[in-house]
Amino acid sequence: MKAQRLAWFGHVHHMPDNSMAKKVYGWSPAVTRSLGRPKNRWEDDAKSNITRMKITNWKDYIRDWTKWKSLVEKAKTSLKL
Repeated sequence: MKAQRLAWFGHVHHMPDNSMAKKVYGWSPAVTRSLGRPKNRWEDDAKSNITRMKITNWKDYIRDWTKWKSLVEKAKTSLKL
């Protein structure tokens, strides 16, 4: 599941800016959220997985598709909860 989330995260970042999925990804609602602890988003989970793998320059990994693919493969074996 975590590797699939990372794969989708990289896929969305590779999309052109005019694609519908990237527009939805970057969209922020005009209404305010309710009080309390903020709900987790899938992007937050993906970034926390990257942080747990001790990757600091994840944007460089996304730009190089082979490096990102190896990171996703590494996530399949190394991320355990």
